[in-house]
Amino acid sequence: MQIVTIGENYVMLRDETTLMTKRVYNFSAGPAVLPEPVLAEAQRDLMALPGVGASILEISHRSKTFERIIGEAEANLRQLLGIPEEYTILFLQGGSRLLFSMIPMNFVDAGHPVCDYLVSGSWSKYAAQEAVKFGETKIVWDGKSTNYDRLPCKADLQIDPKAAYLYYASNETIQGVQFREEPSADNVPLVCDASSDFLSRPLDIRKYGMLYACAQKNAGPAGVSIVILRKDLLARSKESLPGYLNFQIHAEAESLWNTAPTFAIYVVSLVTKWLINEIGGLEKMEAINRGKARLLYEAIDSSGGFYAGHAQPEFRSMMNVSFRLPSDELTKQFVDEAEKQGMTDLKGHRSVGGIRASIYNAMPLAGVEKLRDFMLTFHNQHPQ
Repeated sequence: MQIVTIGENYVMLRDETTLMTKRVYNFSAGPAVLPEPVLAEAQRDLMALPGVGASILEISHRSKTFERIIGEAEANLRQLLGIPEEYTILFLQGGSRLLFSMIPMNFVDAGHPVCDYLVSGSWSKYAAQEAVKFGETKIVWDGKSTNYDRLPCKADLQIDPKAAYLYYASNETIQGVQFREEPSADNVPLVCDASSDFLSRPLDIRKYGMLYACAQKNAGPAGVSIVILRKDLLARSKESLPGYLNFQIHAEAESLWNTAPTFAIYVVSLVTKWLINEIGGLEKMEAINRGKARLLYEAIDSSGGFYAGHAQPEFRSMMNVSFRLPSDELTKQFVDEAEKQGMTDLKGHRSVGGIRASIYNAMPLAGVEKLRDFMLTFHNQHPQ
């Protein structure tokens, strides 16, 4: 592919008729950065899929071509995560906000009337707020008192052995805290929102009753949620549920009960192929991610308090690095100057403030190194 710079803001790709805005280092929490090889392949197929003569945006979700695409996405996920046959994989729409309701609607029943929630940050809190509408909801731990800067230890958790499930979020995008390992649920099905660290590291799927992720962090664009669900739990889905809200209906239809988000699933197939063929699997992806996170946390820890991390060190996320500066004025200056240098979307969430650098799988090491160097320079220019 020929790349020719044109002025300050554009580069020419492939031929003289295709222009693309010059890329920045995008630290957005989501929708987030995608691997450049994936974007290049999607760009190629956008006009016409090889051998099909139509765009990926135009083909039917019932076509043989799309059946192959969704099949490849599922096969790649099974390979990456070692997902056994006793689990079904669903590709759904609606995001976490819909799944917050679908989970208790499907799993809470007369035999399992209580659901347990571990609230470690904003997203698990929102999930618990929806669950109360569908059954008795017990908060087994809540980190609100310290603004969600830490996670519980095993002794903190009192799980109801008859609970329908124990729900938690493996990584809280806003507060930047991440579980190193799964909380112990004993024989209670473990349900995990893994939206912001999905495919960033290996995990043992057999520990979960259900694990789901919205794609727009590590797996693809906004528009599809990936649900990995133990098949025996499908029996809890009640016939009285509206069709789209019934996990069993989606499983029986192999995610094609309605028109699927075809383009988003297609990009998931490309991202998972990239993880397998170019990265070499999730163990290697995890090593890369830990190295990137280490660069930023070392800059924070060596700043003498100029940068103050939100999460306590042992609970820090390798996906979302959240920290504060000494004043709001310096924070604004930091964000503005970073953007001028091609590093965008660094402003922290309003509930935490400060800076949030989301360094998902596709964020290149060069982008993290540039941010680290900028942090060191900015600190030197503003001695306290």
